[in-house]
Amino acid sequence: MKITTRVNENSPWFAKYWPETVPKQLTYDDSLTMYDILEKNADENPDYKVVWFLDTWVTYEQLKEMVDRFASGLNRLGAKKGDVLALILPNCIQYVVAYYAAIKLGVIVTGVNPTYKPGEVLHQLKLTGAEYVLILDMLNEGMLGPIRNELDFKGVVSTNLVDLASGMSTIKKVFGKMLGMIPKGKVPDSLEFLKMLRDGSPDSPRAVIDQEQDPAAYIMTGGTTGEPKAAVLTHRNIYTNALQVNNWVLNQPTPEFEVPGPKGAVVGVLPLFHSFGMTCVMNSAVMVKAWMMLFPKPPSTSDLLKTFEKLDISNGMIYPGAEILFQRIAYFPAIGRYEAGLAKLFCCVSGAGPLHRHIQEKFESITATPIVEGYGLTETGPVVSIGNFIGEERCTGTTGLPIPGTEWKIFPVMDFDAGPVGTFGEKEGLGEICVSGPQVMKGYLNQPEETAATIREWGHMQWMLTGDLGYMDEFGRIVIRDRKKQLIKMKGYSIYPKELEEFIGTHPDVREVAVAGIPDPETGEFVKAWVKVDQESGLTSTMLRDWCKENMTHYKVPKEIEFMDQIPKNVIGKVMRRTLQEMDPRFRKTYGIK
Repeated sequence: MKITTRVNENSPWFAKYWPETVPKQLTYDDSLTMYDILEKNADENPDYKVVWFLDTWVTYEQLKEMVDRFASGLNRLGAKKGDVLALILPNCIQYVVAYYAAIKLGVIVTGVNPTYKPGEVLHQLKLTGAEYVLILDMLNEGMLGPIRNELDFKGVVSTNLVDLASGMSTIKKVFGKMLGMIPKGKVPDSLEFLKMLRDGSPDSPRAVIDQEQDPAAYIMTGGTTGEPKAAVLTHRNIYTNALQVNNWVLNQPTPEFEVPGPKGAVVGVLPLFHSFGMTCVMNSAVMVKAWMMLFPKPPSTSDLLKTFEKLDISNGMIYPGAEILFQRIAYFPAIGRYEAGLAKLFCCVSGAGPLHRHIQEKFESITATPIVEGYGLTETGPVVSIGNFIGEERCTGTTGLPIPGTEWKIFPVMDFDAGPVGTFGEKEGLGEICVSGPQVMKGYLNQPEETAATIREWGHMQWMLTGDLGYMDEFGRIVIRDRKKQLIKMKGYSIYPKELEEFIGTHPDVREVAVAGIPDPETGEFVKAWVKVDQESGLTSTMLRDWCKENMTHYKVPKEIEFMDQIPKNVIGKVMRRTLQEMDPRFRKTYGIK
């Protein structure tokens, strides 16, 4: 059945900046899953490419056959609708195969960060109730092996990174493993992925899915302010969010590319276990018959640009990522050598944290490619909004506009039941950003109190309280000030780390910056900044602090500035403020962290 959202079309964001070619509402078929989309593509255009990985191409027809065979193998192991499959894999063809096989069976996927330590893996697998595991063999010794006796699996499947890399010669594979260039490992008491494909049947069973109610994925939240939780994303959540993203992007054609849809490319540096990579790389590509360019780990800037140049990209290329990925291109000294590859870019979308204006302007001046900021959360599939990247008026400095079928409002921080604020601007309209739409999660797994505090009802609609503070301008665009839990309180002043990071980042010698509060018995908290600078600059922390004193009001000036070689980030490039705070002994002592 076709369903159309009922977004209020008199909302302010439709008045001026909304692209005329983009639909305001989202219309979707509630009987479809992402497997149905894959199947349809394989039937209609079997020879279209869907994955590039390690010089290996996979077509839609080939992917569907592998998906069906692996689903058959999982079913033989006993996997059924509602069971949980953990994928302990980097980006690779096997991840895509297993993900869509699980979708077909109604098995719930939970992707595990390949950089996790055993304790983190144990927490996720116990929380999600994973009964089946597909693991990259080289990861077993450092991740699953030490905790396996604490878990009770019904089936463990192992694979090597190059198992499906048919584009690599047999000689390269054999000698690569012998010489250690292709990592490998042993996974005791496991089934081989390739054998499951060979033995599997293309006529594997197919679950009957309730798109609105049945979970498709358990995605771990970032855990930047506490222990990670598992967001329950339904089939409707993941299906509609991919459709929403494509409705926004594909309806803004440029003179160079009519649309970056069928046969276009999506750059897959983002990890697929994260909702950003799952939706904006994998599901969005499949939704429009595009192909995904997958990397098992973030490549060097030169290797990435060389790949752009060598691959045939016939209908535009979209690069979703975190700001750090675009910063590396913007400041890459040999950028002039790769103009041909960069010319294939249609647009870039920055997420997982703020896009600072100085990075955006530098990137666009060098690449001549628009880069826009998106906004979202794991709990929203993740995309809520994206900036418009064509036309005279772009949404620079804001999180853009809500994607089709999405509502957002600003509610009072401590009084949601009072209803949304009725004013615009930071002075009177600051509050908590709340969103409503088909992409909003069902809830947190096995945490009803957390769910009840996050998903609330107002005006006969379900709203998610994002925990982000911001305000809406008169045109319905939102400016995020910061996370509610990361606001710095000093002597009664409210200080927004994002604002300070944005400003300090404009110093010509600063490359990266993070700001957070450190407990202080006299002021409550004080401002501390961690900074990475240009090594050739000669800038000192004293010089930078003096510059801050000259250019910002007294209470915002960092009391301490610590220079670092690298600012810690998670796997998608998001700055880990909590990690920085926990490195400070005063923070650890105050909060009893050992």
